[in-house]
Amino acid sequence: MGMTPEGKIKHRLDKMLKGLGVWYFSPQSGPFGRSGIPDRIVCVCGQFVGIEAKKDRNTKPTALQLSCMLGIEEAGGTCFVVYDDDTIATVHDYLKGILDRARY
Repeated sequence: MGMTPEGKIKHRLDKMLKGLGVWYFSPQSGPFGRSGIPDRIVCVCGQFVGIEAKKDRNTKPTALQLSCMLGIEEAGGTCFVVYDDDTIATVHDYLKGILDRARY
């Protein structure tokens, strides 16, 4: 069985995160998880980042996902929505900037 379009984005996102060596996890969905949490939670050099994956640019986060991302940002974190290589590259550059600043 092949991956879904969103699964392919998550796979490429995970590969990028592993390549940077940052800490991240995928929250559990379903009856034991909390609804609206981004697909990937990242902590790099004390910075909290939520990343929501979508299958394409036309698929938008739900109202609950947007509410959760707003809450993360109000608490001082950062959130991204990724749906292609360019948006994943934006997250890469953001995380790499944090890592580079921490090294100096």
